[in-house]
Amino acid sequence: MRASEWSRLVLSLALTTPVSYVAHAEVYLNEKQAAEILFPGIVLNSSWVELTAQDLKTIEKLSGKKWLSSRVRVFWGPAREALVIDRVYGKHEFITYAVAINSDGKIKGIEIMEYRETYGSQVCGSEWRKQFIGKGPGDLLKVERDIKNISGATLSSVHITDGVRRVVHTYEIIKEKI
Repeated sequence: MRASEWSRLVLSLALTTPVSYVAHAEVYLNEKQAAEILFPGIVLNSSWVELTAQDLKTIEKLSGKKWLSSRVRVFWGPAREALVIDRVYGKHEFITYAVAINSDGKIKGIEIMEYRETYGSQVCGSEWRKQFIGKGPGDLLKVERDIKNISGATLSSVHITDGVRRVVHTYEIIKEKI
C-alpha cells in the first residue's frame, strides 16, 4: 500500500471512530451537609411540595423559567426558613444546588452540591455564590445585571442564576402551604 493510501485509510478511520465524552462529576455535598452549612444549628424537616398547575403558571410568569417537575424538595425550618434542592442543566449535564431562603424571602446562601460539567466549575467558588445573599423576589437575579458572569462558565452562571430566581419566586408561593 502506498503512503497516500495509508494516509486516506488512517484519516477515514479517524473520522469514523466514535469519540468518547468523559464527563467530570464532582459531588461536593449531600442534602444533610448543605443544610448544616446553610442553616447551622437549625433542625430542618424534609418534605416534597406538590405545585399545582396554577402555581407552576405563576412561577413561570414571575421568574421566566419553568420547573422540570411539579414536585419540589424542600427542607423547612421552624420560622418558615427553607432549603430548596434544585437542579438545572449546565451545558450538557445537571448541576444540583441548594438555595437557603430566610423567612423574609431573602436568600441566605447557595451551595453547589453536584457539578457534572467538564468546564465551568468556577460557579462552585464562594465569591461567585456570595452575590446571591440578600437577594429576593424583588431583585432581577440576572447575569450581567446584578449577578456577574464567569468567563468559561457562562452557561452554568446563567442557568444557576435562572434557577435561583425560580426558587425564590417558588418560595413566595409555597411558604403559605406549610
